[in-house]
Amino acid sequence: MRKTLLALVGLLAAAPCFADVTVEDAWIRATVPGQKSSGAFMQLTSTTDVTLVGARSPAAGVVEIHEMAMDENMTMRMRAVKGIELPAGKAVALKPGGYHVMLLDLKDTVRVGQKVRVTLLLKDRKGELDDIDVEIPVKPLNARLQ
Repeated sequence: MRKTLLALVGLLAAAPCFADVTVEDAWIRATVPGQKSSGAFMQLTSTTDVTLVGARSPAAGVVEIHEMAMDENMTMRMRAVKGIELPAGKAVALKPGGYHVMLLDLKDTVRVGQKVRVTLLLKDRKGELDDIDVEIPVKPLNARLQ
């Protein structure tokens, strides 16, 4: 029994550790009654190369990763993306006018002072998935990421 336990401990110690991802300056834009979508913004820093591949939240029916970018006609467009690379040690900003987490089909109005739970889905280079839960405060409609 002791050999089995030591072997199991050895296997666990040898298992690859998933990246530590730090979430800073996170906020969600408040909504008005009847509004069915909002954006979540934050700064992400990972200890290893990973990709943000999705998110989910009990506050929304659908959560997607989006990008705002100028098209060839110089018109700002928003589109869903498959992922956002988080290079090791480099802060990546999800902010208005750029990459962000889009909360769609909101189940209720998102009000200033509330916190919304969002689970970020990450994939490492080997294709292994992991997730992290964050409680994100709601800020006024006119809030900006600094």
